[in-house]
Amino acid sequence: MLYGIAAATASFLLATVLAALLRAPALRLGLVDRRRRRPVPLLGGVAVVLVTGLVAWAGHRSGVVPLGPAAVRLLVAASAVAALGLAADVWRLRRRWLLAGTAVAAACVVPYGGTGPVAGAVAAGWVALVAAVFRGLDHADGVAGTVGVVTAFGIGACAAAGLMDGLAVLLLVLAAALAGFLLHNWHPARIALGGCGSLFTGFLLAGAAVSVGAGYEPGGGAGVLCALTAVPVADAVLVLLSRRLAGRPLARRGPDHLAHRLRRLGLTAQGAVVVLGGAALCAVLVGVLAHTGRVGGPAVLWVAGGSAAGVLGLLRVRVYGPPRLRRRGAGVSQPPPGATGVPGGESSPGAIFPVRQATSTENVQVRAPLRVRNG
Repeated sequence: MLYGIAAATASFLLATVLAALLRAPALRLGLVDRRRRRPVPLLGGVAVVLVTGLVAWAGHRSGVVPLGPAAVRLLVAASAVAALGLAADVWRLRRRWLLAGTAVAAACVVPYGGTGPVAGAVAAGWVALVAAVFRGLDHADGVAGTVGVVTAFGIGACAAAGLMDGLAVLLLVLAAALAGFLLHNWHPARIALGGCGSLFTGFLLAGAAVSVGAGYEPGGGAGVLCALTAVPVADAVLVLLSRRLAGRPLARRGPDHLAHRLRRLGLTAQGAVVVLGGAALCAVLVGVLAHTGRVGGPAVLWVAGGSAAGVLGLLRVRVYGPPRLRRRGAGVSQPPPGATGVPGGESSPGAIFPVRQATSTENVQVRAPLRVRNG
């Protein structure tokens, strides 16, 4: 217990200092998130990854809190995924390569002995998807960090209840590192997680949840996993549905996430984070109680129903602008090249149809200027 408190305190302080130090190099190298209204540096995730790995590894090597083979394998795989995310931040890798690499790493950490081959393959795909979803949560200030802290505490509680002390300490260290990072990511954010930190966080949380739920009844275990990650899953479902219904490409970015829609309803940036953090806390609490047997399966169904109602309600919030008119063939006549919108050869930016100018063969009535007599 004392080591857990000391490790969490060290992680919090180190992540706070390191995130502040990495901001200037990120700006100098041009590693910024351009999806926001103002460029935000992306190396905050590097601070979270380094601090989590160093503090957890120090406890393991010193023998105070051995992580165990499963937790060590999970930390190594999550670090490899973080390196892949950092490469995506630097060289703009395609999403399919990120998803494929994350899926391969997830296949290496799933406990097939407790899940079986088929359920293990499904769990590996789920881990890869949750990691990708956490990368999408990093679009707004404070969202990914807040949801990550709440989820890490919840899964850590499940691990502690299952006497998986090494995994519980690893998740506690991750939660503390994310809390230190949040000091710089709260609105207005001075640094962001980037692909490095968001993929690392999502992969570590999803992999730990699968390890904690291995050996339980498949239906109940799946319900607990969905409750522990209710907010990220709801965000992914909302984005996919809205883009599908709007006829937009699924890979095309847009202001259609949970935080964007809450802002459209009138909430501030901080208010949206508080609402999403509260929703994540309620869902995670139900997942922990269901995992420990304090509540039954209907409680998880309530979480699923609440998530579905929230998605359907926010789906009605308009976030896409009107479609752009094509230059040709869009049903709007366009002026020929060289035509102007007003007489005299001056163009009018608001004119759509050209004004036909009179020619010398047409009868034109010209009014002579009025003469004003002096006196």
